[in-house]
Amino acid sequence: MELTLVEIVGYLASIVVLCSFTMKDVKKLRRVNIVGCLLFVVYGFMMPTLRIGMPIIITNAAIMGINVYYSFIAKQS
Repeated sequence: MELTLVEIVGYLASIVVLCSFTMKDVKKLRRVNIVGCLLFVVYGFMMPTLRIGMPIIITNAAIMGINVYYSFIAKQS
């Protein structure tokens, strides 16, 4: 079985997000999850049509935004 680049990015994104939830430190969890969400956004854009990838892009961009906010912006307030 040969994997395509799209499948590799999707599996990598899944693994990174899964690993983020094993972290005990919330700061590390958020930062690793940001990477996973970014990979999922890339994966969404790699889908055959944007219509198929849009739910993946929207959801993970929103989660990534929340993680960025709480990791880097909220602590400055």
